Amino acid sequence: MTTTEPRTEQEILDRESMDDVDAIAAFNPDPEEVLHAVQDQADALFTWDYSKGSRPRLDKLYEKAKVSQWNAQTDLDWSIEVDPLQAFSIFTESSNVGTGHWTEHPDSPAKNWGDKEWDQFSIESFAWRLSQFKHGEQGALLCTAKIVETVPWIDAKYYAATQVVDEARHVEVFEKYIDEKIGVRYPVNPHLQLLLDDIINDSRWDMTYLGMQIMVEGLALAAFGLMHQVTTEPLLKKLLRYVMSDEARHVAFGVLSLQEVYQDMTAKEVRERQEFAFEAGIRMRDRLLQQEVWDRMGCDVKKAVEHGLNIPEDDQIFNQLLFSKIVPNCRKLGLLDAGDGWLREKYTEIGVIELEHLEDTGEEYSEFSIEDDQLASSSN
Repeated sequence: MTTTEPRTEQEILDRESMDDVDAIAAFNPDPEEVLHAVQDQADALFTWDYSKGSRPRLDKLYEKAKVSQWNAQTDLDWSIEVDPLQAFSIFTESSNVGTGHWTEHPDSPAKNWGDKEWDQFSIESFAWRLSQFKHGEQGALLCTAKIVETVPWIDAKYYAATQVVDEARHVEVFEKYIDEKIGVRYPVNPHLQLLLDDIINDSRWDMTYLGMQIMVEGLALAAFGLMHQVTTEPLLKKLLRYVMSDEARHVAFGVLSLQEVYQDMTAKEVRERQEFAFEAGIRMRDRLLQQEVWDRMGCDVKKAVEHGLNIPEDDQIFNQLLFSKIVPNCRKLGLLDAGDGWLREKYTEIGVIELEHLEDTGEEYSEFSIEDDQLASSSN
């Protein structure tokens, strides 16, 4: 038991509470913004200890990454014709937006929609999701470059350098798919941008790991898995399978690195990591409310957000599953029950604690691997 007092939700999230509808619904995207500057306060660390393999599990991950590279331009068949509606509507139907809470409830902004509106929503929603994946991958690109600079171990610097290449490829492949196959795009979601800004702005290298490798990449891996499972579009299915093979290594990189670090932290330091994991979880939950899509569909964004926050427990399975990598990895790192179990309580409040006993990603990455002789059949 620790006497360290956690900060309030106001202090962590800079708003009255985690369900503050006004704060969640507010967004002011600047369509003219091309560059977004964030202050990076970290020190770049050289290490003169070049002993490769002193951390065997990281070394194994690095060796795996070197032989698992793929080329977005040549390993995917970009000649495949894509019907956006056919490809994306099945994903909408399988998510909680396809439930009666949205289609029939009297407070739903979509209660009077016909087939035309739902078809348009399917395209907009899917374009929004892929756009946020792309923006998140650029965040990972910057964060992993920062890890190369700031992590003190040579084995971690080696692996992080391979992830920089992976993330550049992910940004490239999502942009190409959006540009050539969808033709609809969205700016970065404000809640995702807030999280990315916080991760980059923090001077502590392990916070970069926690925010990006465990939280953002963990949710991405789960989302890619769900999308890969339900989509029947062959190009997207193969694209996602390739990206998942990389993302599983990235999350494992975070788990393997932070396990060692957290063992030696004080109660106060661990509490700060718990609070950051909570903040990241809320930012990503808020991101999933897709305010920009409701706005583009001509709906009252505040009412749509409020309706989204009131989804019945039985209809929350989709959003819960997106946390299926985050919660068990936080448990593996000891964050759920450290101190007085504050993070467990918070994850219980947002309805994701039931996922804690799913497999963590410390060693699971091998199950996602794509070997050379599997490349031709990876869309199956």
